[in-house]
This record gives sequence, structure tokens and C-alpha cells, in this order.
Amino acid sequence: MIPYGKVATYGQIADLAGLIGKPRVVGYALYRVVDSMEIPWHRVINAKGEVSRSSLRDGNDDLQQSLLEGEGIVFNRRKLELSVYRWQPDLAAIDRLIESLGEQPSTK
Repeated sequence: MIPYGKVATYGQIADLAGLIGKPRVVGYALYRVVDSMEIPWHRVINAKGEVSRSSLRDGNDDLQQSLLEGEGIVFNRRKLELSVYRWQPDLAAIDRLIESLGEQPSTK
């Protein structure tokens, strides 16, 4: 997961998921996240370093920025510095995690 105090872009998550060039798919998936899923949806932002604004989110645009600021992320005119806050994942660790998930026994 994206660590506390760091962010990833929709495109970055899409690429990690094998959905090269499909950041909107990540956006659609995150739109469906419910609180009980414990997914850090608020740590995913657009490639400009901004919270993507939408009239469909019922005020969650401001909530997202507030949650990020609560983690110490600084915004300047609704934008953060990706060079400072972008998560740089350990790709080898992600590969190991994916491998281990693939080896789990089926529960069918």
C-alpha cells in the first residue's frame, strides 16, 4: 500500500496493476471504494500533483486534501510537489507479493 505521507498518481497505480495507459480505470475503481475496505484512496492523485475535482464526489475533494494535509503533505494552491511526496515502490517487493498471492490455495 501507499505509505503514510506519500502519494501515487492514477497512472502510476495503473502501470503497477498492468493497466498501462489506463489511469481512468484506477479512478473508477477508487470511486467505488467503501471505508470498510481500508484502502488509502486519498493517497492517489492526478499526474499534475493535484486532487482530481469532481461534482460527483459530494465534498470528498476537500476531504481528500484534508486527509493528505493531516499526513504532513503540503499543498500550494491546491498542488503538491510530486518530487517530494511521490511514492517510489520497491518493485521487487511488489513482484514477490504478487507471486505469493498467486500461490495461495483456492477457497472454492
